Amino acid sequence: MGKNRLEAFSDGVFAIIITIMVLELKVPHSAGLAALLQLWPVFLSYVLSFVFLGIYWNNHHHMLNAVGRISGRNLWANLHLLFWLSLIPFVTGWMGENHFATGPVALYGVVLLCAACAYLLLQRSLIKADGPDCLLAQAVGGDWKGNLSPLTYAAAIALAFVHPWISCALYIVAAAVWLLPDPRIERKIVPAERRSAADQ
Repeated sequence: MGKNRLEAFSDGVFAIIITIMVLELKVPHSAGLAALLQLWPVFLSYVLSFVFLGIYWNNHHHMLNAVGRISGRNLWANLHLLFWLSLIPFVTGWMGENHFATGPVALYGVVLLCAACAYLLLQRSLIKADGPDCLLAQAVGGDWKGNLSPLTYAAAIALAFVHPWISCALYIVAAAVWLLPDPRIERKIVPAERRSAADQ
């Protein structure tokens, strides 16, 4: 089964999720700077979620480029990931509107945790469909980032009941870890493409 339709559908969902989030940024009724500054919690939660969605979109793109075959199970695993990501606008808005209160911050972590687990399931599903020696399996290896993220989110959920800003700090750390350059998949794809071009 080809992967073009899966990629196109996923890209469309990512675009819709980001569009929904930006539409939640309500314009102040006053022209004063003070009215704009009152929106800082909403804007901060939007920026954090935008970064997370950008990370998922980027890694999703690289992951699909590293596989050659898509199975029916992969389609469901991909939908599972998109389900959790589609909840990000809701928890983002709730967290921002309530100035990073305990409940919304904890629920934000629950969604991030479920999305991280869904991403790992999709990754393993793709490797199973493409074979244990596929490029993706070689590229991710032990995948310490993927395994560390759920632990970080689980800790952040618990710590939200101690102080929500500790959780927010952990969310930022998790995002920063993924923002650091991670060329594992590209290192595997580029030589493979060169070999393929040389064989033609």
